[in-house]
Amino acid sequence: MNQYPDPPQGEPWQQPDAGNPGWDLPPEQHTGGQIVPYGNPTGGYQPLGASGVPDHSEPTLDTIGDIAITQNTVITPSGRFPIKGTVWTMSDMSRTERTTPTWAIIVAILVFWWTCLLGLLFLLVKETKTTGHVQVTVQGGGHYHATQIMVNNPAYVHHLSQQVNYARSLAA
Repeated sequence: MNQYPDPPQGEPWQQPDAGNPGWDLPPEQHTGGQIVPYGNPTGGYQPLGASGVPDHSEPTLDTIGDIAITQNTVITPSGRFPIKGTVWTMSDMSRTERTTPTWAIIVAILVFWWTCLLGLLFLLVKETKTTGHVQVTVQGGGHYHATQIMVNNPAYVHHLSQQVNYARSLAA
């Protein structure tokens, strides 16, 4: 039985004011004053002391993507939790390819017409290209957070690996 045109009172999908559904007025625009980027309910990182006032005595030691690490705390966009006992994982989802660039193929063809075997040397030119991302996850204290970081060279993958190992040493 379909009650679509006139649902009974108290149904969860019924409009609260029994009016026609539609667009309301747009929200008020910010007209001035101080902007508070890390206030409630937006979350974000701003360490709080025992009195509830921001405490900047614990400096950020490292950041991996959107995960910040202090001596005793892991700060993610979804919340803060102690670093002791956390489990850190890193998944390298990048790939490195060695190819012959297009310009070398064109030059090899053009030079081959004038000097027979000299043009083939241009085919030995190789180009290395790294694409993909690294996924870093942290789990502990009832929280789980994953971040993906785009990489464009193998050295940056190694750097991220060192950062995760540093976080693991703090968690031990």
